[in-house]
Amino acid sequence: MSKYIGSIDAGTTSTRFMLIDKAGSVVSQSQKEHQQIFPQEGWVEHDPLEIWTNIQEVIRSALSQAAATASDIAAIGITNQRETTVVWDRATGQPVYNAIVWQDLRTDQICKSFSETDAQAITQKTGLPVATYFSAPKIRWILDNVSGARQKADAGELAFGTIDSWLIWQLTGGTDGGQHVTDPTNASRTLLMDLETLDWDDGLLASMGVPRNMLPTIRPSSDPAHYGVTKADGPFGDSIPVAGDLGDQQAATVGQTCFGPGEAKNTYGTGCFMILNTGTEIVRSENGLLTTVAYQFADQPPVYALEGSVNMAGATIQWLRDNLGLIKDASETEEIATSVADTGGCYFVPAFSGLFAPYWKSDARGVLVGLTRFVNRAHIVRAALEAICYQSREVLDAMVADFGSPLEMLKVDGGASNNDFLMQLQSDFLDTEVVRPVIAETTCLGAAYAAGLAVGFWPDLESLKANWQSDKVWKPKMDSELREAGFAKWKKAVERTFDWVDTK
Repeated sequence: MSKYIGSIDAGTTSTRFMLIDKAGSVVSQSQKEHQQIFPQEGWVEHDPLEIWTNIQEVIRSALSQAAATASDIAAIGITNQRETTVVWDRATGQPVYNAIVWQDLRTDQICKSFSETDAQAITQKTGLPVATYFSAPKIRWILDNVSGARQKADAGELAFGTIDSWLIWQLTGGTDGGQHVTDPTNASRTLLMDLETLDWDDGLLASMGVPRNMLPTIRPSSDPAHYGVTKADGPFGDSIPVAGDLGDQQAATVGQTCFGPGEAKNTYGTGCFMILNTGTEIVRSENGLLTTVAYQFADQPPVYALEGSVNMAGATIQWLRDNLGLIKDASETEEIATSVADTGGCYFVPAFSGLFAPYWKSDARGVLVGLTRFVNRAHIVRAALEAICYQSREVLDAMVADFGSPLEMLKVDGGASNNDFLMQLQSDFLDTEVVRPVIAETTCLGAAYAAGLAVGFWPDLESLKANWQSDKVWKPKMDSELREAGFAKWKKAVERTFDWVDTK
């Protein structure tokens, strides 16, 4: 009898593998960072072959830690950084170009080339604005800028995938019969899938200049027929069904067991990603949010969500460390921030790669405003933490407006959710209860749940809910007048990011 589900998490800065048991507990894990490649300002790339090499290494390491073999694993689930784009040669298995990461801005002019009418039509079908964030403009850039790529694509010689597709293809055989598939959560982030049909749309493909023959088959996020099996000469050394696939934020939603309409989670990672379950109803945002697929299990109807994406959260803290040298480690921020009573009147908007929800301004740039000689290192560190919370406040306000009812509780996860001061700030700024679960590895957990449901390792959603337990709860303490006065000044600071753009 298999004891575990294997979960692969191919994130923005690292890859990891976990073995997860029936209680949803992590039995063993291994993680390895991969290189962040910045060829020029605004460009962000990864090496897909490095990611595949690292995945094999962390799988073998985690198996060794647990003294586990393939026979101990019932199925494999995969979760991944979404939108990041890989195009590879089907015959050789070689990427034709580095993976273009979701943060990359090089496709700005492609996105701006669409008329307002055409862009609105694309948003109506996909639930997404035409923005650099998503995959299709990245595919088009590769086809237009890599010598011979478009000709090969037209001839059916190239494959496109987000990182999940790339890894599933490799795990199930690569050039020797690898399966080219994705799921609706990842497909819904490409600007190429119709939200209602859950299929690639010929009109969208034509408008983006992407041949259909490049695209993976869209399969359920939890698939009892599974996508294929791992190959004996791969890192597992034997055949295991690959049966679960979810984009990372949707995986965290599943890991947090947000299965009911109106339930929401916020993940504090490289960026900050809030998802609100809207059930089987497609709620089209009128307030700058994304309408996306939350998950699809087996042959059940898809469940949809509203999402607010903030592109700089943990990456803001990295910037304080790596670019300014204000901190040595992210763990210092709580003590530094609490050494002062407030930010000294300064506000920080980390629009280093533009602003995502609810503004969608790729050419906005970061600002630090309200500086006086009184402001010191601690004030700026505190302002950086507050920036994460203010950005989430803007997203939640938009969600409440779109969904039509207030949020009673926000489940949180991700690395920065371990900062208790930050979570109290978040509760104060949202005026909402914030809850962190005992098992914080919700992204890997969600991918494991998807795979485990597919093979009967867990029988139903109720068994998953039984695994979820609260670790800590924060309730709002801030005076409402103080909260709203601070938020008004934050909004003024955000306006300054636009002033800079407009200055010639």
